Amino acid sequence: MVTKVQKWGNSQGLRISKTLLSDANIAVGDAVEVAVQNGALVVTPLHLIRGKYDLRQLIKRIPKDYKPEEVDWGPPSGREIF
Repeated sequence: MVTKVQKWGNSQGLRISKTLLSDANIAVGDAVEVAVQNGALVVTPLHLIRGKYDLRQLIKRIPKDYKPEEVDWGPPSGREIF
């Protein structure tokens, strides 16, 4: 696909066809990472949780020696069923 960089307000943008977005598994409104590799722009979709977090980045932040434990939140305070 051939397109050109266009001015949109104070920014520049590219129009990308629906087919290319679909092939890259990207939808309108999705977060993407844009990087330059060997002089080429590379657009990669981010796999975010609820549109805010990247699960891979969150997992990388867990310390290697972390051991999950059960937490006691106290007795039920309403109509919870356990």
